[in-house]
Amino acid sequence: MRVLVTGATGYIGGRLVPRLIGAGHDVRVLVRQPERLRDVPWAASVDVVAGDLGDRAAVDRAMDGIEVVYYLVHSMGGRGDFESIEVEIARNVAASAREHGVGRIVYLGGLHPEGVRLSRHLRSRAEVGEVLLGSGVPTVVLQAGVIIGSGSTSFEMIRHLTEVLPYMPAPRWVRSNIQPIAVRDVLHYLIRAAEVPADVNRAFDIGGPDVYRYGQLMNGYAVEAGLPQRPIAALPVLTPWLAGQWVNLVTPIPRRLAVPIIESLQYDCVMRDHDIDAVIPPPAEGLLPYRTAVRLALEREREGEVETSWRNAQVLGAPSDPLPSDPEWAGHTVYVDEREQRSTAPADDVWRVIEGVGGENGWYSFPLLWAVRGWIDKLFGGVGLRRGRRDADELHVGDAVDFWRVEAIDRGRSLRLRAEMRVPGRAWLELATSDVDGGSDYRQRAVFFPKGLSGRLYWWAIVPFHDVIFSGMANRITAEAEASARARERGR
Repeated sequence: MRVLVTGATGYIGGRLVPRLIGAGHDVRVLVRQPERLRDVPWAASVDVVAGDLGDRAAVDRAMDGIEVVYYLVHSMGGRGDFESIEVEIARNVAASAREHGVGRIVYLGGLHPEGVRLSRHLRSRAEVGEVLLGSGVPTVVLQAGVIIGSGSTSFEMIRHLTEVLPYMPAPRWVRSNIQPIAVRDVLHYLIRAAEVPADVNRAFDIGGPDVYRYGQLMNGYAVEAGLPQRPIAALPVLTPWLAGQWVNLVTPIPRRLAVPIIESLQYDCVMRDHDIDAVIPPPAEGLLPYRTAVRLALEREREGEVETSWRNAQVLGAPSDPLPSDPEWAGHTVYVDEREQRSTAPADDVWRVIEGVGGENGWYSFPLLWAVRGWIDKLFGGVGLRRGRRDADELHVGDAVDFWRVEAIDRGRSLRLRAEMRVPGRAWLELATSDVDGGSDYRQRAVFFPKGLSGRLYWWAIVPFHDVIFSGMANRITAEAEASARARERGR
């Protein structure tokens, strides 16, 4: 079938697209930033339409000739009146689908109880589902709870809470009943939903075979990770907001993601029925038990085979404009710190160090200062340094690297990172290398566009640390490359 996937750069969408291709479908994706797909393995196998779901003209272009639409968009970090914005976007997509004769909409929503006042994020998901079901286009709404897979937000939160804390003071939601589902099984239901008969127009609960309390999920993780089980104390004083701040500080999950997840955990989220079985049977080998899903997720992470990750989700409020070219700086206040270093190592060795920056490798200069900056960012609701990176060795456009994001990469030559930490302005870091006689040249440039007086004061406040951070970074990167080159020569 001819299929349109929205949210193709997200955690689920990025995994669904290659499986739809593998199932023989013709796939089109609608994305705001097509450059984020440049390096994904399936990019050449899909039709890419650039645009936003709020832009009716772009949605109409994407809908032309489509039989099935996958709606996989939800703003976990929404602020203000995001509910009405999401409903309006859903109406836009629904109207376009109806006018273009689309035969099926498939939406991944959230598992939730009935008869209670839902959190804003669960309520928003339910409202979007209702809009799509009332669109006049046959719709399947799949309602899932905690999704377990390598790189999923829910899995990472369970993992880090369990690993960091030998004793867990927790809110009352650790006693809530949760029905987790493996990401593999979510993808099974999504793919099969495209084949559901045209007279089916309803929501279905989906979940794995196990129902646990949240505290049991943590200790189930501990068993699979080879850790002692953690004593857990449910404290009535931890509100969802306070718990969100706590999770923000002790895990890499930023506050904007932690708070909506925790708000949804206040409820018992279990399947009300198993009607889905009559429409989409479970996988032939059965649904994955929770601990099996955890075991597989840990294996994927150990092997460096994390297909998609929460880390690469867009950060609301972070600058998204690309770095202007140098001639366009005229008339603007711009601060620049440039360093250049000659190295005896070939450019290939320098590039390997450049592409490996961040995450476990760090930033090759004064780790304490980087750590302090990461903690400050977390305190103000940013992503912090502990977001890390999805792959330890390779970077692609759109990848997150601690509190940076890859904006441009010319493999073997240059890397440009855009800052997503909380700063009063816009910032970029460029790292580049090229061959010269007898070795290579390493170039490094930090660029800052200040916003107002606070931006200017911020820059001058950190200038005294530049010699420590940026010169040290240039020296250490080239030294690491030279050590690597010497080790390779000795091994020949």
